Amino acid sequence: MARVTSAVYVISVAAELSGMHPQTLRIYERKGLVHPARTSGGSRRYSDSDVALLQRISELTSLGMNLVGVKKVLDLERRVQELERELAKHRSSRREVSDAVRETERSYRRDLVPLRQTVTIYEEL
Repeated sequence: MARVTSAVYVISVAAELSGMHPQTLRIYERKGLVHPARTSGGSRRYSDSDVALLQRISELTSLGMNLVGVKKVLDLERRVQELERELAKHRSSRREVSDAVRETERSYRRDLVPLRQTVTIYEEL
């Protein structure tokens, strides 16, 4: 099944897909756990990512976590994802810099090799 990226599900469908009651979705929205899109008429519209989030909330609450704890876990998971993306970007930049240094080193003139020189001390006789 193709993932829906736009918010197309009405609350009853989103509730069914997530295995929850529509009133539970309203509560989660009031608590700031989920932020469905709104139509010009004010109706809620949920996307696949919203439904996945609702399922994650359900997993956490089934472990005995209260909604404040769930919100904290979700915030921390979002932060970890942001940091992982940032780290990947920095790794990519670091790799590019390393490649540029290696390329520069390859372009050095090889005929300008330093000679080994030794110091010879001459004594006057």
